[in-house]
Amino acid sequence: MCNNDNYGSGCGCNSVSNYGSASRSGYGSGSSCDNNCTRSCDWNDNCNVNQCGEMSNDCGPNPMTANINQAARNNTDFRNTFWTGNHLQITLMCIPVGSCIGLEMHQNTDQFIYIVQGEALVQLGETQCPNRVACNNAILVPAGTWHNVINIGNIPLKLYSIYAPPQHPRGTLHRTKCDAERDVY
Repeated sequence: MCNNDNYGSGCGCNSVSNYGSASRSGYGSGSSCDNNCTRSCDWNDNCNVNQCGEMSNDCGPNPMTANINQAARNNTDFRNTFWTGNHLQITLMCIPVGSCIGLEMHQNTDQFIYIVQGEALVQLGETQCPNRVACNNAILVPAGTWHNVINIGNIPLKLYSIYAPPQHPRGTLHRTKCDAERDVY
């Protein structure tokens, strides 16, 4: 039996006791726009420019090799597409202390999330039973499953997420969670 009363406490996201009380639009509401991750513009020559004219290092669908753990640790954006192919996408995320991704579901997309830095509380499925995860833990989210990742540590949560098929437009760059909440596609 899970106690569902305090999942979102202090994270700047919805405190959810059931799915009906949370926003289902993607990122929830009541989030804080304060992003504690500082930006480091360290782009290579193969970068693309996204729809906002900002640089994104999404080099897909070209073949490449990369140290994905190091790329995720170096990322300071809330969400940055790292590689987008025709059937798979990798995004890097930096979730500030006390913030979260927000309760969401991808109807037709499976998701693999890997934590490279920090500590999180994960809500999965209909019961929303919380699971604590830390560095080197993976979260597997089948299509059609409600989920949320909340940073409960004292440093920014760094992770990468693999979507199959891709979830975000190629070159998506959200410097803050508020940028993500404003972006509708």
